[in-house]
Amino acid sequence: MNDQTVEPRRGTRSAFVTQQVRDMITSGELTPGSRINERVLVERLDISRTPLREAFKILEGEGLISIRPNAGATVVMLSTEDVEASIEVLIGLESIAAEHAARRATEAELVELADLHNQMTQAWRDNVLMTYFHLNQEIHQKIVDAAKNPALSRVYASESARIRRFRFAGNRDPERWARAVEEHARILDTLRRREGALLREMLRAHHLSGWGAARRALELQQEDEGQGAP
Repeated sequence: MNDQTVEPRRGTRSAFVTQQVRDMITSGELTPGSRINERVLVERLDISRTPLREAFKILEGEGLISIRPNAGATVVMLSTEDVEASIEVLIGLESIAAEHAARRATEAELVELADLHNQMTQAWRDNVLMTYFHLNQEIHQKIVDAAKNPALSRVYASESARIRRFRFAGNRDPERWARAVEEHARILDTLRRREGALLREMLRAHHLSGWGAARRALELQQEDEGQGAP
């Protein structure tokens, strides 16, 4: 699969750098627990240290890195239990949002979601996983936003950001990735029909299926790393 990063469509230099580093963490290029080498990133992204350090502050706020005096930035390491707890929270938040979104989503929002879904499906066809993942996350956030509850949207965005890497891992399996695209099509169709109770259950099943695939992938990765250890 092509895990290439993509430059944001808009935003400042700092926003671009933030997205690049965020994607490196999400894809696993910057591994949990590892110290981030500023010099290497400055050279690779062809930037000064200022936008990189601004990006670090944003990513620290998202819970993706930790910054310690005289030690620099380190990628945060979460346990499987930590992630599972966050998944439960996300399921709960989407469950709350689902029926409200089914009632309150505007026609303009439904059109926008359909357009994002088409772009996401094209990214899947093109085998560009990172682009797909960005669009996928945007769709989930916009479904929650359609509930018209700013507090719900804010908490969902924060908790979702913390476990991006783990949700990304679930789509590395081609069969799971294809199923996820099909599930998204059914989810949006259910939202268009404004069937809130069914939407709630579909979102729940979608999350559990994705987390199951992600957990298996991470366990296999840990086994491989253990076998490779001296």
